[in-house]
Amino acid sequence: MTSVPKRQTDSELFERFCAGEEDAFRELVKRYRKSLYSFLSQFLNRNDLVEDVFQETFIQLYTSRASFDVSRPLHPWLFTIAANKAKDFLRKQQRTSAIPIGQTTNNEEMSFEDMLNMLDSEDNPPYEELEKGEMALQVRRIIANMPENLREILILSYFNKFSYKQMADILSIPIGTIKSRLHTAVGRFSKDWKAMLGSKKNK
Repeated sequence: MTSVPKRQTDSELFERFCAGEEDAFRELVKRYRKSLYSFLSQFLNRNDLVEDVFQETFIQLYTSRASFDVSRPLHPWLFTIAANKAKDFLRKQQRTSAIPIGQTTNNEEMSFEDMLNMLDSEDNPPYEELEKGEMALQVRRIIANMPENLREILILSYFNKFSYKQMADILSIPIGTIKSRLHTAVGRFSKDWKAMLGSKKNK
């Protein structure tokens, strides 16, 4: 019976990459393409910038490989690079345009966490897909209009499931600041969501 090859860990791939194996680097790019694209798409809210920032992230990984502690997880470090590159690109672009608010659903009592749990669920039946897509668009539009420091904390916490410690490492701020900023971000989101519902009612 033929055994299935064991999937290598990030650390094993990274060590191979540092040893000069280009295939290992390509495998890391492939492994993180989907999650980083999703993160950058939400963070930047500019699809035309995602590929550029993605490439810059792995260029930085390539050039900084000697400084990485292989005893630590690669995942948070890679997202740290991506977040910093995204901020650099946004500063260069001086993104200031407001994003119009779209249509909303009728569920006015749904909380922020309820919405995110629903968006993350894979158990929604087919007839709910359209509504889910509309709500996902509304959530992302509101987050896109939030200040950068609040936007990034929501994306890292709710959409990428990083722990407080990992977010503190990625953003280079204390865990206490992470908790405080996340609380502020959730409050800001709830306020903006209610304002959107109110403006819809008055039309």
